Amino acid sequence: MTLLNTYIEEIELFNPAYGLVKVKDRQELVVKHILDSLGPLGIIRRLLNRNRGGSSAIADAGSGAGLPGIPLAICLTGHSFTFIERMGKRAGFLRNTQAVLGLRHVAVDALEMERAAPGRFSLITFRALSPLNPVLLTSLFRLLGSEGILAAYKGRKNRIETEMRAVEYLTAGWEAMPLQVPFLEEERHLVIIRKPVDEL
Repeated sequence: MTLLNTYIEEIELFNPAYGLVKVKDRQELVVKHILDSLGPLGIIRRLLNRNRGGSSAIADAGSGAGLPGIPLAICLTGHSFTFIERMGKRAGFLRNTQAVLGLRHVAVDALEMERAAPGRFSLITFRALSPLNPVLLTSLFRLLGSEGILAAYKGRKNRIETEMRAVEYLTAGWEAMPLQVPFLEEERHLVIIRKPVDEL
């Protein structure tokens, strides 16, 4: 909990200058961003445990303020994380926060997804990339290894279904898993999107 408190303080310190998140107070920051990031922690743990119990390489795409990446990295210390963020100021915030929190299993890639090295990750999380379209989905799949999975933080089920209808032909299947985020009355889901098996 101490690391999460320190992370919250870092956001509050840099938010006025960097515009990291739109919140009116700490309570909103904690509920809508920290608790929301940790809402699917159990699901993500189960997905990672299927990787023969070993360490997995996880990316947080379009990481911004490090959401959900930093809260997840604080809780999942046995796995490596890469935060992919193209905006220089935000990448600088992520590097500073990584150093302040002492997260040695975290790296920051200050570049666009299209320029990131392919095939490195077994799981990619993202919150802010919306809506999904064929170009974006193809870029994300390129970063995954074989049998890699995307874990998208999304809201209402009906909007997810509409969004996925336009891209599901590119996937090996998807599932919207309902989430219960403490103190948040909005509908939330984690959308698991499976990468097709690479053709030989």
